[in-house]
Amino acid sequence: MHFTTLFRHCPVCGAADFFTSDSLRSKRCAACGFVYYLNASAAVACFVRNENGGILLCRRAKDPARGSLDLPGGFVDPGETVEEALRRELKEEIGSDVVESRFLFSLPNQYEYSGLTVPTLDLFFDCRLASYESLKAADDVAECFFCNPTEIRLEDFGLPSIRKAVGFFLNEIELKKHPK
Repeated sequence: MHFTTLFRHCPVCGAADFFTSDSLRSKRCAACGFVYYLNASAAVACFVRNENGGILLCRRAKDPARGSLDLPGGFVDPGETVEEALRRELKEEIGSDVVESRFLFSLPNQYEYSGLTVPTLDLFFDCRLASYESLKAADDVAECFFCNPTEIRLEDFGLPSIRKAVGFFLNEIELKKHPK
């Protein structure tokens, strides 16, 4: 169910004449003229590699896609930069500090949560951690581990944008090993 279809009354004046505009991106109140725009929520995800070239993977502890593989990361909170969100999420999920990060690319996404479809913009980073020794799964991560890139199966990732991003990243690794 698209997020905007749930709003039936204007949040400003309470009128029931709150209708979807020309796209599912906005709704307009016929009574007071208020326009609500549904903008994408920002989310961050990290590619972390250890000294052996293994990629840090997480197993999701919660829905959506509970039990599937994921990358460490999460939503950007209001008032937070993406860099702050990146550091906070890695500290919360795996207990480590980010010492260096580099933006790689972004992907639009439709995040399914509690029966709603929420548009997101997922920002992917290459990160280096302060320590790789005692990573500990916490928050919404059931486990975390390093995996050799050749052993990664894209179908094990439950979230479409993460699956696509991991595919891009693995292709980039392969291109660097065997340039044309």
